[in-house]
Amino acid sequence: MKRRHLMPFGTQLLEGGGVRFRLWAPSARHVDLVLAMESGRAELPMRAAEDGWYETVVANASVGARYAYRIDGGISVPDPAARFNPEDVHAPSEIVDPFAYEWQDGDWRGRPWEEAVLYELHVGTFTPVGTYAAAMEKLDYLVDLGVTAIELMPVAEFPGKRNWGYDGALLFAPNANYGRPEDLKRFIDAAHARGLMVFLDVVYNHFGPEGNYLHIYAESFFNPRHQTPWGAAINYDGPDARTVRSFFIHNALYWLEEYHFDGLRLDAVHTIADDSQPHILQELAEAVHTGPGRDRHVHLVLENERNEARYLGRDADHRPLVATAQWNDDFHHAVHVLLTGEGDGYYQDYSDKPLAHLGRCLAEGFAYQHDVSRYGHGRLRGEPSVHLPATAFVNFIQNHDQVGNRAFGERIGHLAPPEAVEAAAACYLLAPGIPMLFMGEEFDASAPFLFFCDFGPDLSASVTAGRRGEFSRFERFKDPETQRSIPDPVELETFERSKLRWHEVGEARHAARLALYRQLLALRHRHIVPRLRGITPSGSYVAHERAGLHVQWTLGDGARLELRANLRDTPAEDVTPPVGTPIYCSPSVKDPQLRDGRLPPWSVVWSLQDGPTAS
Repeated sequence: MKRRHLMPFGTQLLEGGGVRFRLWAPSARHVDLVLAMESGRAELPMRAAEDGWYETVVANASVGARYAYRIDGGISVPDPAARFNPEDVHAPSEIVDPFAYEWQDGDWRGRPWEEAVLYELHVGTFTPVGTYAAAMEKLDYLVDLGVTAIELMPVAEFPGKRNWGYDGALLFAPNANYGRPEDLKRFIDAAHARGLMVFLDVVYNHFGPEGNYLHIYAESFFNPRHQTPWGAAINYDGPDARTVRSFFIHNALYWLEEYHFDGLRLDAVHTIADDSQPHILQELAEAVHTGPGRDRHVHLVLENERNEARYLGRDADHRPLVATAQWNDDFHHAVHVLLTGEGDGYYQDYSDKPLAHLGRCLAEGFAYQHDVSRYGHGRLRGEPSVHLPATAFVNFIQNHDQVGNRAFGERIGHLAPPEAVEAAAACYLLAPGIPMLFMGEEFDASAPFLFFCDFGPDLSASVTAGRRGEFSRFERFKDPETQRSIPDPVELETFERSKLRWHEVGEARHAARLALYRQLLALRHRHIVPRLRGITPSGSYVAHERAGLHVQWTLGDGARLELRANLRDTPAEDVTPPVGTPIYCSPSVKDPQLRDGRLPPWSVVWSLQDGPTAS
């Protein structure tokens, strides 16, 4: 089986031979195609078409040839819609034949969302080699763990040899440091053969600070009326916005169709500026639902600091109207405060009553549902989410942001005692919300995950200074000498330190944590997942300082699921006995029925009552 996504941008191999080249450059006076083939190098004028388009067809252009666009007789730039840029973001692009790869997953239709157990990974640090091929060797390990979906941090071409991926400049080109396009396709194909979905993190709110040339020949790609942390916003609602919107919608469809990804995670959509109707998120979702989503399970997941529940609604058949789910930062922040006692920065919004915030997240989705945010200087944050099913939320106790945006990249295992982390894991891996693990979490990886990048010399110096300056507002880092102890993002060592140390899997402490995660995920697949289809908003909670947390849900089949948790270092008293049959309890709990009304420190009990009478 062969796959290709047709689009008005970039190159297209023509059936009769030759290649069509097309570039939107409304700010350019003229554009030339610079083409390097075995027969030699040619510079060919491109025809100016309507609405700022330039195009040409070259009959003898061939797959593998390198090309660039010369703008107004001056600078040569890569194709913003290149399928591959083998020599980084400033070099020519390569003509790729998307039909060259023969897919083996013709029967693959994805998996229903309720079956999702996400595993976020960074290709470059997931393995010592840091390639798609090396990551493919770990697929059987992930299946044995109980994961059903891999979420790749962004792979779009970024500047330099190493980057988190959020500085992408060429959004259609999988990064050459990780392998060629066919290597990524082979990885996804192999994952599907094992029943694993694959998601891709995409960035539609900005381009990276190096390697994006759109401002030179397509000034209207950006709208200065809206300012973002990265400068003028991408133009989703000003003059010429139709072409810009089409660029990103095609990008989403390209990854889903040509690469057969099962879903996309849309980065920081709260920083997307769009005052038009429909909002770009709605238009993109409609294109996905009526396109690749017609024939298979395709899922859209948001990161949205504003907690805008409007994008998570369901229709009468429980199908998402826009997005399938959202990363639930509220859940993470509440758990983090409970486990570490930290209350700086955004954690201050959860430090007053973290257990209640956690209970609300588990039962109702967001902790902040149009509530006053102290961190937000008294502004209201969020929209009501109590009407949404638990599966509209992705819960986690670690991710790349929450680990990597710390000065020293500490994982939760570096900050909290093992029994506390294990209790938190038991809470989120068995809850009806969709769980997401961060690579290495399952074996208590000792490697930090640090912020790293590889820009040119001038920008690198600014990034180093800026990174250290970010933490100067914290008392701990007020001293310049202490600031200098923060790992330098541009140093190769910072990247190397962030790689997982896979030998740890065989060591006793790490093996024990891995065994726990496998046990919890096996229980999830046995007891929880089969009952999630059709789940309706039904959660309720009681959070009490003395008695701990009690949450209950009615699942899709009418079964009643209950959690009792003590997330502190002293015993909980007056805990009500579980209803139904205990399906998991922490090792420190000697009586799962809790007849003495006590829960030991850092412990949980999960119970399940079957049947329609449970409701």
